Amino acid sequence: MKPLTEHDIRASFVNSTKGEAKRMHVPKDLGERRWDDLDFLGWTDPAAPDRSYLVMELDGSLVGIALRRAAQAGRARKTMCTWCLTTHSGDGVSLMSARKAGKSGQLGNSVGVYVCADLQCSLYLRGKKSAGPGSRFKEALSLDDQVERMTAGISAFLGRVNS
Repeated sequence: MKPLTEHDIRASFVNSTKGEAKRMHVPKDLGERRWDDLDFLGWTDPAAPDRSYLVMELDGSLVGIALRRAAQAGRARKTMCTWCLTTHSGDGVSLMSARKAGKSGQLGNSVGVYVCADLQCSLYLRGKKSAGPGSRFKEALSLDDQVERMTAGISAFLGRVNS
């Protein structure tokens, strides 16, 4: 992924108002990120842990979405991320919902997906971050093919938000 600026990030959001995008907490360490290891930028709002954000390049344009993390209920169990197929114990995977863009979102419609709660799928996939022993199973697919599968899943989700 190419390095992003705060302005690029704020201008990319499709399911937020300009005011919401202006008020969101953007990561302060953008200059220190290892952009070559990222396929998208994902982060959790430090002031509101139930709020997360994702920005990805899609068809040559940046697309950003605001996400809400569902409250965890029940006992701890292992759950797999839909995008990177990393298995986490406890609350490492969460249901994230995104308000749909445009009129549909204004009417309250949203879409959801079970993903890594910290949105660090790119790092789990590349082995740069671990969710513990047994969290990644051995695949016959190359890393490039795994990345392509993950980005296709994220792109499909962004398409559902934007439809």
